[in-house]
Amino acid sequence: MCGIAGFISSQPALAWPETLKKITDSLTHRGPDGSGYWFDATRGIALGHRRLAIVDLTEEGAQPMRSESGRYQISYNGEIYNFPALKSELQASGHHFRGHSDTEMLLAAIEQWGVKAAVQRAAGMFGFALWDEKLGLLHLVRDRIGIKPLYYALVPNGVVFGSELKALRAFPGFSRQIDRDALQVFMRQMYVPSPYTIYEKCFKLPPGSILTLPCDPAKLTHALAEFSPHVGSAKRVAPDAYWSAEHTYLEGERQPDGRDEREIIGDLEQLLTQVVGEHMLSDVPLGGFLSGGFDSSLVTALMQAGSAQPVRTFSIGFEEAKFDEAPHAKAVAAHLGTNHTEMYVTAKDALDVIPSIPFSFDEPFADPSQIPTYLLCKLTRRHVTVSLSGDGGDELFAGYQRYFDTPKLWNQLRRIPQPIRDSAAWAMRKLPEERWSQAFAMLHRGLPEFLRPRAIASTGHRIAEVLASREPDNIYRAHLYQWSDSLGVVLGAKGYETPLTRTPRLGQLNSLLKRMMETDVNSYLPDDILVKVDRASMAVSLEARVPLLDHRIVEFAARLPEATLVSQGHGKHPLREILYRYVPKSLMERPKMGFGVPLATWLRGPLSEWGRALTSPAKLRADGYLDADVVKNAWDTHASGAGNRHYALWNVLMFQAWLEHERQA
Repeated sequence: MCGIAGFISSQPALAWPETLKKITDSLTHRGPDGSGYWFDATRGIALGHRRLAIVDLTEEGAQPMRSESGRYQISYNGEIYNFPALKSELQASGHHFRGHSDTEMLLAAIEQWGVKAAVQRAAGMFGFALWDEKLGLLHLVRDRIGIKPLYYALVPNGVVFGSELKALRAFPGFSRQIDRDALQVFMRQMYVPSPYTIYEKCFKLPPGSILTLPCDPAKLTHALAEFSPHVGSAKRVAPDAYWSAEHTYLEGERQPDGRDEREIIGDLEQLLTQVVGEHMLSDVPLGGFLSGGFDSSLVTALMQAGSAQPVRTFSIGFEEAKFDEAPHAKAVAAHLGTNHTEMYVTAKDALDVIPSIPFSFDEPFADPSQIPTYLLCKLTRRHVTVSLSGDGGDELFAGYQRYFDTPKLWNQLRRIPQPIRDSAAWAMRKLPEERWSQAFAMLHRGLPEFLRPRAIASTGHRIAEVLASREPDNIYRAHLYQWSDSLGVVLGAKGYETPLTRTPRLGQLNSLLKRMMETDVNSYLPDDILVKVDRASMAVSLEARVPLLDHRIVEFAARLPEATLVSQGHGKHPLREILYRYVPKSLMERPKMGFGVPLATWLRGPLSEWGRALTSPAKLRADGYLDADVVKNAWDTHASGAGNRHYALWNVLMFQAWLEHERQA
C-alpha cells in the first residue's frame, strides 16, 4: 500500500521539485519504504509516490512508473488481486514485464485496453493518477467500492491531488476555507460524504469513477469553469462512472438469483474461497483481524483453510464486559488453530489515541470505533505488514439491526393517522430538551432500541421526525443521524443532498431492505467504515485488505433475494451457513456487539474536562461555527444523566479538536 500525490499547474513561480517533495513526503506514514518523484514542468504535470512495499520488493516495483511504450506515467496506491491472470493474458498478447508488480501489469493493461476497460477488468482496491503523454491528459481513478481514498482540490492555475488531505494542504495556494454546508452534513452523519470534504473547492473522487483533466493551461482553465464534482453531472467536466452500486443493485433486483438456496450458498463459498486466497498474496508477513464476530471469523476460517501454516490473528479486549469480544475471538482462534495474539487495553490506552485523531483523519470524523480500530492496527503492525479484515459483511448481507427495526416501526406507525402523528411531532419539537427524557420514559418499553433516550443519542427532534415520517426511509435515516437538521447546530449552513437525503426514497429500488443496503454501500461504507480502516491502518503503515468487498462478491450479494439473505429474523444467512461448516454454531450464536468504546461513560468521567474545555460557550461563540446554546443543552443533558448524547457530542468534539489542530498546522 502506498500514498500518492501530485498536481497539474501553470503557476509561473512554482518551485516544482520542492513542492512535489513537500506534498509527497507528507504521506510518509503511508509509504515508509521509499519515495519517488517525477515531473515535467513544461507540460505542467507532477507525480509523487510513497511506497509501502508489499508485492515485488525490488526497485522494479518503484514508482512513479512509466509504461512499456513510454506513453503513460503512473502513481498508484492499491492492490489488484487478479493481476496474475491478467498478466498472463497480457503476456500472451506480446507484453513484456521487468518485474512482478501489479503496477506494471496495470500500465500494460491500460496500453492494451484503455483506462476504463482496464479498471473494469481489475479486481482490487486502488486510487491512482495516470498521465497520458500522448493526449496531455491526467486521469484520476478510484476503485469501485471506495476502499482506497483519492482527494483533489482546485487551486490557482491548477489542481492538486493526493491520498490524504494533508498532501493537498501542503500545496502553495490551497484554500483552507471551511465549507459550512459540509460541516452541517458531518454533524448530521458523523462523516463528510463524497464528493465533499470539510474544505471549499476540495473534493473526494467518488468510488467507481474516473476524472479526466487536460494539462494544457488554456484547456484546463476552460475545463474548470465547466466543472462539477458529481458523477453524471451535466457539466462538461465531471467524474465518469465505470461502476455504480446503485446500478448493481437495480440490476440485481431486475434479475435476482432464483436458484436453489443450497446451490447459491455453495457458489458463494467457492467465490469467497477464491477471493480470500487472492487477498493472501503478499511478499511480506500477513495476518488477519479477528473480533470473534461472523464476518472476521469467516474470513479467518477461509484464510486458515487455504494455508499450510497457522495464520496470524489479532484482537483487542476491554475491561468493560459490554465492549469485550476478546474471549469470543480467542475461542474461534483456538478452534481454527490460528497463531493468535490479543491485547487488553485500558481506558488510558484508548484515551491516549484521541490527540492523534485530527492528524490521522485530516478532516472531522466522529465514528468512535476509530479508537479501537487504531489500537488493533497498532498491535497488528508489530507482527505483520498486511492484515485481512471482515468489513463489508453487514452491508452486503443484511447484518445491521436497523434493517429489521425500520420496517417493524413503520408498520406500527402507519396505523396511526398522519394528522395525529404530525401534531405529536410538532408538540415534541416544542418541548424543552431537559424534559424530553421525562416525557419519553413512559414510552420507553414501546420504543425500538435506537430511539430509547438512554440507549444512544436520541432527542425529541429525532423522535419527532420519525413520528412525522411519510415513508419508512425516514425511519432508516433516523438510525444514522446524530444531529437533526432542524436543530440548526451549524451556524449559517443549509447542508448538501447526500444518498441519505434523496427523496422521495433513498433510491429507486422497490425493496426497502435493498434500498437501505444500497444506501449503506453507497455512502456509509466508503465514507465512514472504509475511511476509518484506511486511516487507522495507514497511520501505522499497515495494509488492511477487505476481501468481502471484492466487487465480485458485491455483485453476487446484490442479486440475492431477501428470502436468501434473511432467515428466522436474522440477516447474513448465507454467511452464517458457510461459517458453520468451519466453526461450531455454539461459538457464534450471541448478540451482535459491534466494535466500540464506553464513550457515554468517558464523557461523564475522564473526558469530561477535555470536552467541556473544547465546547465552552465562550469558545464556540468565538469560533463562530456551532450554536453554543444548542451544544450546551446537549452537554448538560448528558452530564446530568437525563439522557445519552454521547454520539452527538462526539461529533462536536471531533470537529473542535480538528479545528484546534487546523489552526496550529
